[in-house]
Amino acid sequence: MSRRTNKKRKFPNADAVYDSFLVNLMISKILKSGKKTVAQKIIYEAFDIIKQRTNSQPLKIFEKAVKNVSPAVKIKAKRVGGSTYQVPIEVKKFRGINLGLCWIIQFARARSGKTIAIKLANEIIDASKGSGNSIRKRDETHRMARSNKAFAHFRS
Repeated sequence: MSRRTNKKRKFPNADAVYDSFLVNLMISKILKSGKKTVAQKIIYEAFDIIKQRTNSQPLKIFEKAVKNVSPAVKIKAKRVGGSTYQVPIEVKKFRGINLGLCWIIQFARARSGKTIAIKLANEIIDASKGSGNSIRKRDETHRMARSNKAFAHFRS
């Protein structure tokens, strides 16, 4: 790759049904074996379940869940001298959204339930309320970064 030019990040296109690029990001994250239509069915089914359970717009709940789960800082291992330090690093907004989506999907797959759509809907509802395993993961990441704040001067 050339070092001279900075490549512009390509943002995903907006989703056809909800007209949101965040939904399209979620579809591409849940994708397995290149089957995009299956991933879309899962997401839309989960959104239907959210609409039935909460009696409100599923897109608003989804956006709130992603905002709640997205981390502001993360830790990165940095080797200085002979020892390795856990250095807290600020996360860019786009990377934070991606991490949040990955955590929601990861913990939805680990949940108990009949279908992935039900599990995903439950995880999104919990994340929007401020509970659930994905919120716990975000809090754990922030706690680790706070406890290693002393090593922040090793940031590069």
